[in-house]
Amino acid sequence: MTAATVLQVNLAVPEKTDAKRVGTTGINKQPVDHPVEVRAPGPKTTGLHSGLVGDQIFDIDNHGGNDQAVYVYAREDYDWWEGELDRKLTNGLFGENLTTEGLDVNGAFLGETWKIGDELILATTFGRIPCATFQWKMGEPRWVKRFGAERKPGAYLRVVQPGFVQAGDRVEILDRPSHGVTIAESYHSWLHEPEELRAYLDLDLPDTLKNDFRSRLRI
Repeated sequence: MTAATVLQVNLAVPEKTDAKRVGTTGINKQPVDHPVEVRAPGPKTTGLHSGLVGDQIFDIDNHGGNDQAVYVYAREDYDWWEGELDRKLTNGLFGENLTTEGLDVNGAFLGETWKIGDELILATTFGRIPCATFQWKMGEPRWVKRFGAERKPGAYLRVVQPGFVQAGDRVEILDRPSHGVTIAESYHSWLHEPEELRAYLDLDLPDTLKNDFRSRLRI
């Protein structure tokens, strides 16, 4: 079994887009070859937005903040999408900060903690909900619907302990909550079976996530 590692660290190179009113997007992530500091960015609209120093987020109403401090996508899931789309997909194309290898990102439990490198500790929060900017970036017909139909969203994470990350860092799973609800499962529920979210309200999950579930349920 391949050891779980960070294959690539990606930071935004801003580009213009007409996908949203913001006009500029940070979804264009390019690799860097040096250690990057990661710290909690603070509230979504008023904080530092991304957890990675040097990264940029422009649609601050919908992206970034403590619960979306870091976005991670697995190389193995890119490989699967390559077969589906019959095209080459480079690391960072989906806008992730960290591209991993040997890590079941979508099979991670909500609230699972990972240690990356010597110091950095992150905890999973939720899957990535596709948006118009993602559709624009991919240039694939009905991409939002197609991406949403598969249980391969990648994971957002919050910062538990700040530190640095660089390509080649080992990823170690420190703790898996007993509830057993995965990123993939909860993501599917959110998009396709929202009533299933009601059962999650009784689990030991962050209040911010439960509030999101209540909003989705309109309760």
